Amino acid sequence: MITCFIKYEIDPFKKDAFESYARNWGQAIPRCGADLIGYFAPHEGSTTTAYGVYSLPSLADYEQYKIRLAADPMGKENYEFAKRERFIMREDRIFLKQASAPHSVLTKF
Repeated sequence: MITCFIKYEIDPFKKDAFESYARNWGQAIPRCGADLIGYFAPHEGSTTTAYGVYSLPSLADYEQYKIRLAADPMGKENYEFAKRERFIMREDRIFLKQASAPHSVLTKF
């Protein structure tokens, strides 16, 4: 399993637009095959940093997911919405695998 962490730099005066964008992905991402953990908008501290987080079984699954998301009507509209409203100033993504599991097993060192 891999998890994609998307770090966004957003316009602090367009946080509401980012939140609409996030809610739209809340519908489209799971429909297209990824396990959406969530989108996170600024609340306290930074007014420009936001995140999107979702998991997939592999990078090969991610490639197929991207194709489905690009063809999804809500996905297409959300991409266009972001382009039109210009609330995303920067977007970086990284794929990580969980290294701490299992969490509940206690071991002695």
